[in-house]
Amino acid sequence: MQSLFRLMHRWIWRDPYRRAQKLLCFAETEADGGRDLLRAAERTPDPLLRRLYLTHADDEQRHADLFRHRGVALLSALPVSSSLNFQANWFAPGERGLDDLRVEQEPDEALLAFLHLSEKAAAQRFALYRDVLADDPPTREIFAEVLHDETFHMRYTLSQLSRVSPERGMWLLWRARLGRLWKGYLRIAVALADVLGTFVLLVQYFLFLPPFAWLAKRAAAREKPGWSPISRKRNGALNREY
Repeated sequence: MQSLFRLMHRWIWRDPYRRAQKLLCFAETEADGGRDLLRAAERTPDPLLRRLYLTHADDEQRHADLFRHRGVALLSALPVSSSLNFQANWFAPGERGLDDLRVEQEPDEALLAFLHLSEKAAAQRFALYRDVLADDPPTREIFAEVLHDETFHMRYTLSQLSRVSPERGMWLLWRARLGRLWKGYLRIAVALADVLGTFVLLVQYFLFLPPFAWLAKRAAAREKPGWSPISRKRNGALNREY
């Protein structure tokens, strides 16, 4: 199963245009996560967490620059006609960042729990992407560098969670894990609804619309050409508005 999973990711990252687009998407996610961490640093009363959040935000911005520059370089080397619509984001997602978490409304311990799980998932994904990009050393080196930082982020968030909330740390991790599962379910549900909606519209277009179009053409063919007087019996007298 693991070999099949790795082969799937190797196929996803093989196309250079899709590779470039995914790197640019990663850049946007990392930059957005960095902005959220800056807001978290502004609101936390803990001076140690403030320094760590600022360092983390700086790392996220650096990752965004790395991904963006590499994505632009790959796109500039491709012909203009290169295009690929299928990005396979569900099979090869990047880091979810804070995943639209309301930083201003979350205490430090809840934020640390969510960050730990997010960084752990990102580290696992980036390690896999690094392994399947043997034919692209520059991109592989970027993932290796980012993976080193993600490992540090994963460790500091767990240690700080144990310091800030030693009694509720495990419960907060479970709550954050359930929250990520719920958001993952919502993403899948939205994607499935989009697919089903498209399928229903296609069925309506190809199965129901042609008979109505045929009936309309048949009715039009029975109409006499030119102008014909309106039947008084059908429409009534013409001496009133209705």
